[in-house]
Parts: sequence; structure tokens; C-alpha cells
Amino acid sequence: MIKKSINLTAEGKKELEKELDELIKGRPAITEKIATARAFGDLSENEEYSSARAEQKMAESRILEIQDILKNAKIIRGGKKDKITLGAVVSLDMGGRKVEYTLVGPTEANPLEGKISNESPIGKALFGRKAGEEFDFNGKKVKIAEIK
Repeated sequence: MIKKSINLTAEGKKELEKELDELIKGRPAITEKIATARAFGDLSENEEYSSARAEQKMAESRILEIQDILKNAKIIRGGKKDKITLGAVVSLDMGGRKVEYTLVGPTEANPLEGKISNESPIGKALFGRKAGEEFDFNGKKVKIAEIK
């Protein structure tokens, strides 16, 4: 199977590495919860044991996911400031409302933090455009005020 490279900013890579480190450091605590719950005997009706095993499964799954992302990561840097590329910070005027977005790969996307995926509808509409350009998006006039 051919693995697709995953676009990450340097900041996104650091955040994933930090999360991975925290998950790995948390393994002993989960193991301790499982051992403590086992001491109560019958595991079939032991909610503490079931909960600890579920927590372990989620943590191990996330560890594998992060390791896979990091293994296939392609670190992106904001390119030239003349057009919108991955990693660019963009100031927009969307129908009179000022917003600022950072264009990132789908793995890092978090609209609540202003990080939008290049594969999202607005990300696709912005990609490759220049400062000062205007275009319609979902019935609203959008002007690219600045590319940082």
C-alpha cells in the first residue's frame, strides 16, 4: 500500500510530538488502573476494569495514529507572501466581517483556532490566490486583505 504524505506545519508537528510524549508517559498510570481493578476479582462485571481497558485501547490507538502521521509527515512552510499556499496566514474581509485563517493540511485543521484545511471548501477557494483579490464564496463577497 502506498502511503500518502501528510502535510503538517512545524507547529503542528511539535503539537503532535508533545501529545505523543504525554500519551506514552501516561501508559504506566493506565497499567496501574488495570492492575488495581483486577484485584477486585470477577472481571466480567468490573466497571473499573472495563473502563481502564477502554482507556488503554484509546490511548494505544492514538499513539499508533500519531506515529503514522509523523512517519508520513511532510513539513510545510509558508511560501512567498505573494500568493496563498499551505502555512500562509490570511486576513480576509468576508462581507464586512474581518477574519484571519491559517491554511494547513487536514490533520491540523481546527476551525475554532482559525486553522482551516486546504481541502475544505474555503481552503480550496483561497489556495493560490493573491492579496487584493476578490471572489464570491457561498454568496458572500470575500476580499483577501493580506497574506502573512
